[in-house]
Amino acid sequence: MSDALISSTIQVTLERALSLASDRIGLLVGFKKDVASMTLSLGFIKDVLVDAEGRQNQSSGVQRWLRCLDEVAYDAQNVLDELHYESLRHQVESRNRHKLKVCCFFSFCNINLAFRWRMASKVRDIKFKLNEINQEANRLGLVSRLVMTAALPAAVGDTRSRQTDSVVAPMIGRTDDESKIVKMLLSPSEKVVSCLPITGMGGLGKTTLAKSIYNNKQIDAHFNKKIWVCVSKKVPIEELFKLILVHLTKEKVEVDVRDVIVEKIQNQLGGKRYLLVLDDVWDDNQALWDDFFTTLKGLNPTNGSWCLVTTRLGPVAHSVSRVLRMMENEPYPLGKLPDDHCWSIVKEKVVGGEEELDELKAIKKRVIKRCDGLPLAASVIGGLLSLKRKEEWQSILENRLLSWSAGGDHVKEILEFSFDNLPSPYIKKCFAYCSIFPKDIEMKGDMLIELWMAEGFLQVDINSQMMMEEIGMNYLRILLQSSLFEERIYQSITYYVMHDLVHDLAGSMSKSTKVINNGDTHIVDSGNQIRYLAIDSSGGREDREKLLESLSTSIHTLFIVNGDLSGDMLMKLKNLYVLSLSRATTQELPVSIGKLIHLRYFNIEFSAISILPNCICKLYKLQTLTLTKAVKDLPKGMCNLISLRHLYYYNDDEEFQMPLGMGRLTCLQTLEFFKVGLEKGRRIGVLGSLKNLKGKLSIHNLHLVNDKEGAEEANLSEKANLFSFRLVWAWPWYREDDNHNDKDVLDGLRPHPNLKELVIENFMGEQFPRWLMELPTATTLPKSATTLPKLARLKFKCCNRCRELHPLQNFTSLKELVIKICYGLTNLPGVMLHSCTSLQKLRVIGCNNLISFPLDLQQTPSLLKLELFKCPKLKTSMTPKGFGFLTGLRQLTIGPFSDDDDDHENSSLYNEFDWSGLISSSSSSSSAPCQLRLYGLPHMESLPHQIQYLTTLTTLTLDGFGGIKALPDWFGNLAALEDLYLRNFKELRQLPSEDAMRSLTKLKRLWVLHSPLLKERCTPESSGPDSQWSKVSHIQDLDIIHF
Repeated sequence: MSDALISSTIQVTLERALSLASDRIGLLVGFKKDVASMTLSLGFIKDVLVDAEGRQNQSSGVQRWLRCLDEVAYDAQNVLDELHYESLRHQVESRNRHKLKVCCFFSFCNINLAFRWRMASKVRDIKFKLNEINQEANRLGLVSRLVMTAALPAAVGDTRSRQTDSVVAPMIGRTDDESKIVKMLLSPSEKVVSCLPITGMGGLGKTTLAKSIYNNKQIDAHFNKKIWVCVSKKVPIEELFKLILVHLTKEKVEVDVRDVIVEKIQNQLGGKRYLLVLDDVWDDNQALWDDFFTTLKGLNPTNGSWCLVTTRLGPVAHSVSRVLRMMENEPYPLGKLPDDHCWSIVKEKVVGGEEELDELKAIKKRVIKRCDGLPLAASVIGGLLSLKRKEEWQSILENRLLSWSAGGDHVKEILEFSFDNLPSPYIKKCFAYCSIFPKDIEMKGDMLIELWMAEGFLQVDINSQMMMEEIGMNYLRILLQSSLFEERIYQSITYYVMHDLVHDLAGSMSKSTKVINNGDTHIVDSGNQIRYLAIDSSGGREDREKLLESLSTSIHTLFIVNGDLSGDMLMKLKNLYVLSLSRATTQELPVSIGKLIHLRYFNIEFSAISILPNCICKLYKLQTLTLTKAVKDLPKGMCNLISLRHLYYYNDDEEFQMPLGMGRLTCLQTLEFFKVGLEKGRRIGVLGSLKNLKGKLSIHNLHLVNDKEGAEEANLSEKANLFSFRLVWAWPWYREDDNHNDKDVLDGLRPHPNLKELVIENFMGEQFPRWLMELPTATTLPKSATTLPKLARLKFKCCNRCRELHPLQNFTSLKELVIKICYGLTNLPGVMLHSCTSLQKLRVIGCNNLISFPLDLQQTPSLLKLELFKCPKLKTSMTPKGFGFLTGLRQLTIGPFSDDDDDHENSSLYNEFDWSGLISSSSSSSSAPCQLRLYGLPHMESLPHQIQYLTTLTTLTLDGFGGIKALPDWFGNLAALEDLYLRNFKELRQLPSEDAMRSLTKLKRLWVLHSPLLKERCTPESSGPDSQWSKVSHIQDLDIIHF
């Protein structure tokens, strides 16, 4: 059987080898002629590759020729890469030699002589094998075919203007299904746990529907806990419970004992109503499900929990229903989509919201027929058409889509066709590589691009100025447009996932990727050349290392989760390009890591490794280094990692110092933080040499910068791709004198106008420089600027000498403003935010001397969240007014304030607050605030009565009303209330009346903290007229604690 990806693999490998051959290797003494000869042979072979690809299914000889070529091309790439490493080593040593001023000439020459002898033998061997392959190609009659390289689709060629806060496309055609199932899940139940299987063939959208139900707001309000587990294969019951516990705790499960795991789950779910989704279930073992659901029923006595199961298999649905005697609720069979909904999906992919093209209308009926009611098929066909010219649409339908026989697996055929039509073999390799990840995993885009780059899967166009990372982003967009990837965005971070059928496709495309779980090393067929290997196992080190030894020369990528590698084994894995030791338990990295000369990607995130050997600095090809927080220091020779592009590491230890000479890492793009030092090589000017920095950067120890001129050496104004700065000075009590030059230093740190986020901490200047106020209206932009100023988040923290903040001029894009612990501020002008029409979050916290902030809220019509608390001198009469103009306010946190008469014995403290505006806003359910957090003072004896009119509140937190003895009955008016939190009510003895508490029909959570008198009255054992237990016993999530 032919390998569907082998020709793409060989083409990528050959072109990578040719690229290496042309990159300074020939300059090494003694190799110019040999490398030129090898390059010629590689070129001849590349020319006949297209012919071989077309004939491999008809000729076993061509298949053998391709397999042989794959191995030789792989060896050639490694040999040429070793030569390239030697070139980089020369570059580093030449740069360092003038610094050392002394070198051992004879030792250096001897090393090079030995290297030349060894490499000459390897090159001759490769040349001989390539000649044989050329001769065999002639015997097989393979001929050269001229193939024009197609340009990548223009529609996705430029990703820089794409909005990063986009959302996942809405589900189409399943609204009725969702409503029916949600209604079922919300209905009263006398059972501890019920189960509903959703069944149907692959591609119908079962997971998409389940995810939409899972994220439904009604579901959020009804269930205390939600758990999502992707099963995707048959697993032992202990593993199933482990997966549930991992989701609940977000932590690695260290134990394998079932009783311990179940007990931990019980601690998480005890007394709570939960929704458990088991996605993509394949096991119909009746005994397993009997055991599983019996255990679930024993976790807690609370009724109304549900388990939602998605499966393609009828027997699975029957098994899980039968266990709980749920046959009165038959499995929910998901039907096919109507034709008009399928066409909506296709049309959205092809033309978006634009007018339907005539060429698209012409093929509508035939496309709908091929969709066959499957949303996945519709999405993939739409994506395929969107990547082709409209002139090609007819031929695509006629030549492939309409030729499939009846009764075949059309979804699989459509997916394979979409894969075949990806516009580049490089993109095909990138896609197939992703099968190394588990099903349903959310993959970060940056991580994928860095892995693809490490493996050489990103095709660099010498005529283009695009960096490899930009090319990788373009590939992601193509895979997304093709519907082979789906996009999810959480908190501005983009993740990519594959449908389980698409994941199956990726895994079937190449025989060179293997994933091994729980020590199943016997599943690897030694007859296949394994290039990419993932092992997830907490035990079986001996078996693991035996397997690795058998594959040691062929592996390029190795992921080991929950395991370690010995130094001896690392030494044998000499051809590794990618190594991930996530969650390794060893504390010290073996020194043999320095022998992995091909290594480009190294990840020890979440591991226990705390010590890095200095020899890691000999990894001159390393592009991406991701370290765990356990690492205390970076090796001194970090400046030798001249290929490093991404360093993921953050260390806020006071004793930490940056390695000397980081400015030599001129390829560096990602640097999460920089700590300024006094020595040359650690000063802020180091940043000036790092011209390619992008993303986020935190700069610490700015008090060690002498003046504005010194700060300007960082050249921040020229770094157009840095969108976030955090500028941090030392805490005031660590500063040796009061002669602060912070204002001058900050003046010299003027960023590029592209900046989106700015955080300033521990700044001791009395004023901020003018550039901060001018930032959004700067008209003179550096030549490198590509967009208009877009500052969206601004934060001032611990700027204690600053007496005032001027009005923010023309900050029309500002979405969040935070002013925190700025003791010097006394007044914030009412017109401070007059231009901030896009502001959504405003937080003023811990400003102890702030007296006045008479903000007119008409200036901030987009405000969603307002926090104004822990400002004890702020007069209520000088707080913001105009809440009635806020049509979108959802969260409000206020208090305690200072009353003009200093009378804190009653609710007059809040009389001057704009309750009328807030109540006016609350009268409209579409714009009403739903969360209120109110702080009082220790001696306040009553609550502001106006709260009772905020009838749309769903969450109410009251804190610090220490003199209140009883809560008023008007609490019963808060009919929408779901969560009530009471903190620090020292004298509270009595809740509202039982009628009032029972009126709160939506209340599902009551937490009371630091209220000792109430706690003793709210227990099942309490009795008599003072007992409050009958008022709260019905509440599902009740927690009354006093420490």
